[in-house]
Amino acid sequence: MTIALVRPDDWNFPLLLHVAGAMLLVGALVTVAALLLLAWRGDSPRLVRLGFRTLLIAAIPSYVLMRVGAEWINSKENIPDEAAWIGIGYITADAGLLLLLVSTILAGLASRKARREPPGGGRLARIAAVLTLLLVAAYVVAIWAMTAKPS
Repeated sequence: MTIALVRPDDWNFPLLLHVAGAMLLVGALVTVAALLLLAWRGDSPRLVRLGFRTLLIAAIPSYVLMRVGAEWINSKENIPDEAAWIGIGYITADAGLLLLLVSTILAGLASRKARREPPGGGRLARIAAVLTLLLVAAYVVAIWAMTAKPS
């Protein structure tokens, strides 16, 4: 049983990129979920637009940062692919990208629709809100797996 692991200093920067990207991604997704849920309740086109812009400007670049950092640190650490927490991370990241892109497209369409036909973005914004909440739940599971490291 290993009590502590000392990693080389050159591993710190890729790990920092991965963790910072993941934190920014989850923060952006929580913000988007809150904005789209508030828009759902109040039919506010401004909130739908802000949710879309947050997905586009914050969430997608954060995902890229998280994923680049993850691949970089994984190449340095040589962790076996059988580790459950690595599998959970890859599954949530890959499926998360698909849901993130679909949610961004739906929020963008809802934003365009809300601009033409106020109030709100209607059904598209609601679907984007639900997808964003699913992403938040999936990434909470991934955060648990990365920190608890189940076998």
